[in-house]
Order: sequence, then C-alpha cells, then structure tokens
Amino acid sequence: MNLQNKIIKLLGVKPVIHPPSEINRIINFIKMYLLYYKHIKTLILGISGGQDSTLTGKLCQLAIQELNKNNHFKKTYKLILLCLPYGQQIDVQDCKDAINFIQPEIILNINIKNSVLSTEESLKQAGIEISNNAHENNKARERMKIQYNIASINNGIVVGTYHAAEAITGFFTKYGDGGSDINPISELNKNQGKLLLKELKCPPNLYLKQPRANLEDTHPYKTDEEVLGITYLDIDSYLEGKKISKENQLIIEKYYLYTQHKRHMPITPSTLSKMY
Repeated sequence: MNLQNKIIKLLGVKPVIHPPSEINRIINFIKMYLLYYKHIKTLILGISGGQDSTLTGKLCQLAIQELNKNNHFKKTYKLILLCLPYGQQIDVQDCKDAINFIQPEIILNINIKNSVLSTEESLKQAGIEISNNAHENNKARERMKIQYNIASINNGIVVGTYHAAEAITGFFTKYGDGGSDINPISELNKNQGKLLLKELKCPPNLYLKQPRANLEDTHPYKTDEEVLGITYLDIDSYLEGKKISKENQLIIEKYYLYTQHKRHMPITPSTLSKMY
C-alpha cells in the first residue's frame, strides 16, 4: 500500500459521498456520543463564520434538536456557540449569518485580545520574545482554553471543527483548534463539507468564501491556500485517491510527514517502542 492510500485509510475519507447520508451519519455519531456519556449535556463550539465551524455547528444543533424532541420535548441538551474575536473581527457579518443559520440555544461573545497580550507581556518580562508564529498560535490556544473553561461549568465537551484536508497538512494549532473532545467532520475533505452545507440550505456566502485562518495581524486576509502553497482542490483530489501532479503530491506528503506529531496523543515510552 502506497503512502497516499495509507493516509486515505487512516483519515477515513470516501472518494464519493451522498450528502444526505453523510449528514445523518454525523448527526447519529453526535447523538450516540451524548447518549453514551450520559453526564454530558452541553456542546461547546467556537464559531468564526467560516465553512468548517458553520457546518459543525449546524450538525451539532440538529443532533441536539433530535435528542431533545425524543426526550418528551424537554430541552435537556444545549449548544453554546462562542464568538472569540481578537480585537475587531474582519468577517463579523459572516459570523452573524452563521449563528442565524445554526440557531443555537446560547451565544457568548468573548474578546481574547487582552488575554493573549497579557500572556505575551508576562513572557516578555521573563526575557522571552515570541515569534509571529507563536503569537498566531497563542490566539488559537487562548480560544481553546476559553472553550474548555465554559465546558467545565456546563457539563460539556468541546467540539472540534477540523477536517481531513486540514489534518493531512497539519494546518491547525496543536492544543489550539486541534484540541477538542470530538471531531464530527474529520472524515470529510473541504469540498465535501461544502456539499453538506449546500444540502442543509446554508447561505452560500458562508461556504463559497475563501478559507482564511485570520491569525496573522499584518495579513488577516491571507488565504489558507496562500499559506500552504497548494490548493484545496489538489488536497481534496489527493484524499479522494485521484492522481495529481508529482510536485503537489510531494508537497502534501511532506506536510503530512512533518506534522505527524499533531495527529496523535502524547508519546509514552511504550507507544514509542511500537513505532520502531
């Protein structure tokens, strides 16, 4: 089995999907998790107005609605959406559109800028000057820290939003947006996520927009594809088992091999011995 096929098998991506079936599969996954862990009553999700958090949020809300309906219409479960801008959010209208589409029970707005700067000032006082990359990762980790704080007081879990196209490239922050309890859309590539949103009658502006992490202070409009140096079309094609150019294949596989540490739990002596 070549590396491409190994990656596809590991990430669980299908070459072709039937959107209604995928929607039901993911909703059932969320419901089964909540029914198994009976003490968990709340799903916590950071919402940005991008495709991935919009899709994940909608699927979570549909699952919760089904559970509550089957519980004699008693609203036992709830979804809390967190808007976590760093200062002024550049796509605030998209975030509002996403919230209107999802219709969660609770929405919280928490600006993370002061917390991030406070941490970095403490480091500076200790003689540590952080890099731009570390600053960007600090934002993602601050957002995840807040989500877990909210989860801890609401009998909740944190829901992740990364998908297979991000997983294969490691295009997420370790213990930031990569840290969560469940990842409902992990087996979808970028285009498959769009197909699900279209099936769910999502406003097109939320899934047709250029994907952006919005972590850079100086270039907030920089797209994911500009940062990665490769298109999502090529990444999706690779994940669907299609042939792409040798150059782009090498780029993807280099990202995958370099970022393997992001995709597994911390290594212990016993797990390390199994790697050799």
